[in-house]
Amino acid sequence: MKNYAGPEKLIELKKQYLFPNAMHFYKNPPQLVRGEMQYLYDSNGKKYLDFFAGVSVMNCGHCNPVIVDATINQLKTLQHTTIIYLTEPMLRLAEKMADVLPGDLKRTFFCTSGSEANEGALLLARLHTNRKKFLTLEHSLHGRTHLTMSATNIPMWRIDPFMSDDCVCIPSFYDSNKELDQSARESLDALETILENNPEDFAALIAEPIQGNGGILTPPKWYFQEMKSLLEKYGVLFIADEVQTGYARTGKMFAIENFDIVPDILTSAKALGNGLPISTFSSNDSIANAFNKPSASTLGGNLVSSATAIAVLDYMKENNLCSKAKTLGNKLLDGLLKLKNKYDFIKDVRGYGLMLGMELNNDKTDDILEMLLERGIILGKNGLNRNVLAFQPPLVIEESDVDFLLENLEFVFSNLVY
Repeated sequence: MKNYAGPEKLIELKKQYLFPNAMHFYKNPPQLVRGEMQYLYDSNGKKYLDFFAGVSVMNCGHCNPVIVDATINQLKTLQHTTIIYLTEPMLRLAEKMADVLPGDLKRTFFCTSGSEANEGALLLARLHTNRKKFLTLEHSLHGRTHLTMSATNIPMWRIDPFMSDDCVCIPSFYDSNKELDQSARESLDALETILENNPEDFAALIAEPIQGNGGILTPPKWYFQEMKSLLEKYGVLFIADEVQTGYARTGKMFAIENFDIVPDILTSAKALGNGLPISTFSSNDSIANAFNKPSASTLGGNLVSSATAIAVLDYMKENNLCSKAKTLGNKLLDGLLKLKNKYDFIKDVRGYGLMLGMELNNDKTDDILEMLLERGIILGKNGLNRNVLAFQPPLVIEESDVDFLLENLEFVFSNLVY
């Protein structure tokens, strides 16, 4: 076995050389050294079922040989020129994106991170509407840049002491103290009031179709349809932030398709590169035409990332990952709901496909994660109070993996110490 540094040494290095905001899950975290589709391995050779996928990044699995081959082939041929030179991979990827994007969205700008994509989408909205301000939802997360952090409404991620006042927050469709339909209706009522009082101020509303870091918060089916109609009445664009929800995760290529609307602008990142940095914002011909002044992302549309993303989209199509996420997601959802009916500390289960959240009404989230780790399962957590178990595995899992997870959840829940 290779002589790895080990977790203790790595934690020392983090403390010595990284900024103090660097954090990690688990009291005694393993050193992860190898991945193989839905599995991870630590420095001691222990195998883990990954049920978090690097926060919805590794949708096609760790070190997927088909995708890795495409990456290596491009890496060995031509690595980087930037987009001011003419190369093929980015344009082939843009062509493929037009085939999978919803509705009339067909033009794409490539960049490197979700934050950069959302920042670009907000800029595009300003250019198209000639308006300055933005609307956002409570419990949202849109990025780490100044404007995207200002559009974020989860307190732990709003760390800039001088936020932009160009972002106006409306209540989320979710309120833990109310029925979902009621809170969603109140959210739209608040939106309508703001628009009526400020009919020409806002360029766009940006929202995640499912609020991932907010706790896998999932609106009622009608919510975005009514929101889009209201925004159109006042000439406000709708930006769907699909950074975490995109690329087959919810049983559709993009989560907004579950709500039967087409956004004006759509952003994506994470799973498109399956571990390599790439992100996008896309729109239709009319809106895209407003972005006509010089602009470039040095590494956006990088040849290696583009070649990888092409392989990702091909793999998803050839292996029916949308259908698989829906089928296995339904199986997982059924199992989680059975656990909810059995254990009164489970408050809610929600989501689509293989993006499901289980909200707890106790403080045992970390205990559960630790116990699952011991049993060879890596699971995520999120939510405003960090009390939501996040089930976001690679989409290449099998039925047996879902069974293994549910069996171990049952064991852990039955052995929780209060």
